[in-house]
Amino acid sequence: MTESIELDERLLAKAAELLEACRACGETVATAESCTGGLVAATLTAIPGSSDVFERGFVTYANSAKSEMLGVPFWLIERHGAVSEDVARAMAGGALTHSQASLAVAVTGIAGPDGGTQEKPVGLVYFAAGRRDSPIRSECVPFGDLGRAEIRRLSVERALTLLLSFL
Repeated sequence: MTESIELDERLLAKAAELLEACRACGETVATAESCTGGLVAATLTAIPGSSDVFERGFVTYANSAKSEMLGVPFWLIERHGAVSEDVARAMAGGALTHSQASLAVAVTGIAGPDGGTQEKPVGLVYFAAGRRDSPIRSECVPFGDLGRAEIRRLSVERALTLLLSFL
């Protein structure tokens, strides 16, 4: 059975807040997403007029896509795993490098229901965000096994919050 995420009013309000703050500061946004599968980009672009802020999104679900589209070194993925702080940081940096955006956010994690391990359980999500020519910030959030849709929804919300912290 598949679970779907709904773009609820809270997520849409946060996206609208981010877009307005970016407009006020002259910032543009790119996303690099794995476990969210483009939901951060979809949430931002659900807001009418978002095209003046949202520059592009990279959905890099496969490891090869992370390397090909974002320039994440394959050895980094092999050494730390796709779900890691190092890879999240490289994804955010790659989104900035391969776009014209001034801000980028990256999300990589294990939404479940499968794929978790003792070291990296279902619900573990890494985030990274940065501004062009500035250090990348990253964080790890262990949401727990809340179900695939809820982990993804919470990840979108956290990614938007992280981007807002730069404004």
